Amino acid sequence: MTTAPERTDPTPLAPGAPRSGTTFLGLPTAPRGVGHLRGERPFPDAARDALRDGQLRANLGHATTTIRKKRAAVVGEVPDWEALRQAGKALKTATMARLDEHLVELERRVGERGGTVHWARDAAEANEIVTRLVQATGSDEVVKVKSMATQEIGLNEALEAAGITAHETDLAELIVQLGDDAPSHILVPAIHKNRAEIREIFLRTMPQVDPDLTDEPRRLAMAARAHLRERFLRAKVAISGANFAVAETGTLAVVESEGNGRMCLTLPQTLITVMGIEKLVPTWRDLEVFLQLLPRSSTGERMNPYTSMWTGVTPGDGPQEFHLVLLDNGRTAVLADEVGREALHCIRCSACLNVCPVYERAGGHAYGSVYPGPIGAVLSPQLTGVEDNASLPYASSLCGACYDACPVAIDIPSILVHLRAEHVEAQEKTTPEGAAFTALATAMSHPRLWHLAQRAATLGRFLARGKPTLPAVLPPPASKWTRSRDLPAPPRETFTQQWAREHRR
Repeated sequence: MTTAPERTDPTPLAPGAPRSGTTFLGLPTAPRGVGHLRGERPFPDAARDALRDGQLRANLGHATTTIRKKRAAVVGEVPDWEALRQAGKALKTATMARLDEHLVELERRVGERGGTVHWARDAAEANEIVTRLVQATGSDEVVKVKSMATQEIGLNEALEAAGITAHETDLAELIVQLGDDAPSHILVPAIHKNRAEIREIFLRTMPQVDPDLTDEPRRLAMAARAHLRERFLRAKVAISGANFAVAETGTLAVVESEGNGRMCLTLPQTLITVMGIEKLVPTWRDLEVFLQLLPRSSTGERMNPYTSMWTGVTPGDGPQEFHLVLLDNGRTAVLADEVGREALHCIRCSACLNVCPVYERAGGHAYGSVYPGPIGAVLSPQLTGVEDNASLPYASSLCGACYDACPVAIDIPSILVHLRAEHVEAQEKTTPEGAAFTALATAMSHPRLWHLAQRAATLGRFLARGKPTLPAVLPPPASKWTRSRDLPAPPRETFTQQWAREHRR
C-alpha cells in the first residue's frame, strides 16, 4: 500500500490498519514478523550438528578472533568511548519514545524532496510493494545492496516468484547467493567459508571465470568485480536497506566497505529502499555519534570507506525515482515491551556476535533466523512472538560479553532472562524444570526445609567420587540439565554449618 507524501495522520502506522487493539505511542501494534525469522529447528539440535563440523569451527574462530583484535585496537584510541556508548544509548531511547512523530516527519521530508513513502505492516505487504514497483519499471532484474531487512522479509524469493532476478552485490552476500547458502553473520555473511571454498563456488557458478583462478583474496575479489560490473551497468532498478534515516532532512544513509553500495545507489534510474522503522535518528547531528560507533564496532575501522547519503531525487543526478518502504513486521509489538524494546536500539554492527562464545562455536545457521548471535536471540523471538523461536533466548551462557561489546549498551543478558521468563510463563503444562524450581523456591522459603535439603544434597558427594563435579550425564530427567552444564560436587559442610562451627563460643 502506498501513501501520498502529504499524509499527516500518524495513527495508524500502516495506512488502512485497524485502529482498535493494543497500541503503543498511538500506533496499533502490527502483526508479528514473518519471512525468514522463524527457526526451522530448535537451536540445541542445530547447534549440536554445527559443533561436529571442525572446518566450520576453525573458520569462525579465526574470523572472530581477527575482528575482535581490530575492534579492540580502534576502540582503544577513543578516550571517551564509554561516554560515546552512553550517548548512543540515550539517543536511541529518546528516539523510540517519539518514534511516531519522527516517522511522520521523515515521510513529509522525503515527499518534499521528490521521494515516495510506502508503509508495510508485515513481510507480505513489503514484498508486494517492492515487487509492484519493480514491475512498473518493466525490468526483470535488480541489483541489491546488502540489507538485513530484505533478508528478514524474504524479498529475493518473492521477486523470484514474480520472475524478477535479484543480484546481490556485496561480496560476501554474492558468495552466499552463488553457493545457494544462507548468511551466517550480520556483517560478514560468508564468515563460515574459507578462501578455498569460495574459489570452488566461483569456479562452479560464475560464467566466463578464469579456470586458473586461485584462492588469493585479490584474485577472488577481481573475479567478483568482473562478474558484477556488467550487472551494475545494465541495471535499471536497485534495492537497498538503510543504516540510518534522518527525520529532519529525509536523508538516508548506507555505510559499506567495497563500493558496491555506491554503484547501486547512483547508477540505476529507480532506487527502492526497505528500512525497518527503528533505523531512524531525529537530526542530522545525531549521525555524528553513530558514525563513530558503527565502523569501530563492526569492521574495526575508524570510518567506513564508503558512507553514502541521499535525500530524495536530484534532477539529472542519480536515480530519478526514489521509493522508501517503512517496514514494521513486528516492531511495534516489540516497542510495547518495556524490557524487550531495547533490542530495537541495535545498529547491526555484529560486535556481540564476535565476542559470543556460543556463536563462535555454533555459527549463525544454528540460530535458524536472519539475525544470529546474541542480538538475534533477543530480536527474532520478539519479532515473531517468543513461542515461534522459543529456544533462542536459551542460546547464551549469560556471560555478559555481548553487553560489554555493544556500542549502544543494549543489556542483552537482561532481555534474554526476560524472554526466558515469558517462555516459561506461556507453558500450559508444568515442565520438569519448572517443577524442580517450584520445589526449590518452596524449600528456600522455609528455613527448616532448606536445611534438610542442604543436608540431603551432600549425598551427591557419593556420585562425585572425590571429583570437583558430578558425572557429565546423570540419569533422566536430570540428564537434560547436566548434558550441557557442569554440576559442582556438594561441599562437606553447608555454609550454615561452617559458620556455626567457626563462630562457636
